[in-house]
Amino acid sequence: MIRIADEVADALRDGRGVVALETTLVAHGFPPGEGVEVGLASEQAVRDGGSLPATVGVLDGELVVGLDRAQIERYDASARKLGPRDLAAAVVQRATGATTVGGTLAACRGAGIRFMATGGLGGVHRGWPTPPDVSADLQALADTPALVVSSGVKSLLDVPATAELLETIGVPVLGWRADTLPLFYAAGGGPGVSARVESAGEAAAIAKGHWELGGGGLLLGRPPDESLDDVEPLIEQALDAADAEGVHGQDVTPFVLAFLHRESGGATLRANRDLIVGNAHLAGEIAAVR
Repeated sequence: MIRIADEVADALRDGRGVVALETTLVAHGFPPGEGVEVGLASEQAVRDGGSLPATVGVLDGELVVGLDRAQIERYDASARKLGPRDLAAAVVQRATGATTVGGTLAACRGAGIRFMATGGLGGVHRGWPTPPDVSADLQALADTPALVVSSGVKSLLDVPATAELLETIGVPVLGWRADTLPLFYAAGGGPGVSARVESAGEAAAIAKGHWELGGGGLLLGRPPDESLDDVEPLIEQALDAADAEGVHGQDVTPFVLAFLHRESGGATLRANRDLIVGNAHLAGEIAAVR
């Protein structure tokens, strides 16, 4: 069911750094065509950080860990969005499927990959328990011995509630040279982290110690290089628009992202790209630590 690319398998066998990357960002996170560019730029950023990228997705009846460029270019908005529950069905039905953070972490467990980079983690949706919507990313992270580098959790979520739930399920929330969890586009204003880390070596050592104690995943929040501090009103408008149009479940995130990119005049689009690539570079540095 899982096919690990030869280059990735060799790196894992040799103990070299490998960083998993999702394909939902490629298929659903950006306007047509731009997601592929971001995916390829993220791969290069991992390499620049000293590690090997392993982009994950379902193609031609296989869960592939280590997609090549031609395979990544096949991902567009027609791809299924795959969380952990969706992987087996997509493989059996030979669907083209883009993995979420949770779906990618499921592949990490199968392949033995310990590091991942993304934009934002899924979590507790605003207004919970109405709707009773909590992303499968959280349980997948708790169950997987992997460190995920992100800019906190997705901007459309209830960040304090997500941080509380991460504590409940035993996931350390680390801040990259920061004392608070970034709010995706905004660097400040989030809940406090469980520990601040100053270097790739320190992050790698904390992860190793956590795993030696039987722990699962860790979240490392890296603030964006350029903070957008005026996005919250647009997020509220986007969520109201999604509700008015009956957009729910997995369709909310791409709807909100498209709304933000359009209404911000492209500012959130540029920020989204930059933070994703920056997170990939940092994950590459941490995975390369020996």
